[in-house]
Amino acid sequence: MMNRRDALNRVALLVGGSVIGADFFLSGCKTGSSVNTDDLFDKGTQAFMNEVADTILPRTETPGAKDANVGGFMAIMVRDCYEDRDQKVFKEGLKKLNEACEKKFKLGFVEASPEQRTALLVDLDKEQAAYSKTKEKEAPNHYFTMIKQLTLLGYFTSEIGCTKAQRYLPVPGKYVGDYPYKKGDKAWALA
Repeated sequence: MMNRRDALNRVALLVGGSVIGADFFLSGCKTGSSVNTDDLFDKGTQAFMNEVADTILPRTETPGAKDANVGGFMAIMVRDCYEDRDQKVFKEGLKKLNEACEKKFKLGFVEASPEQRTALLVDLDKEQAAYSKTKEKEAPNHYFTMIKQLTLLGYFTSEIGCTKAQRYLPVPGKYVGDYPYKKGDKAWALA
């Protein structure tokens, strides 16, 4: 299994910044929050989060984010590792994401086609990138940044992500520092 620090480093590299909630994640979580996050554990909410995550990392020749139950991972991470302010932003962000889909396509996110979902998330990604460029240090994080980070972290630290999306050796042999890499090879899961 990949250790927490390696997982956070990989996600930070993928999203080009620091991971929200990383301090609590590394220290074992439990923020003692005053925000009620019980609704994140509803089956409907987790299914919604799985659909959003699966649009970011869909099933291809490897399983997608929904197969790894990234929605369940998001709920636990937001409850245990996010500060109050980020928990509120995340929860409100789920509503905003669905409302944006209804406004753009007259459909909720779950009812939208895969192409519509992708188009919406591309728009939100541009929005969060613009927000991040002008964001002041103390300003809250954008909810889509959180969703993307949790999707990548949840997927690539899951059993499916480690064993199906990456090359995985449960018992590695000797260290080979100059192992040949061919373009298109999967990354190694660090155990």
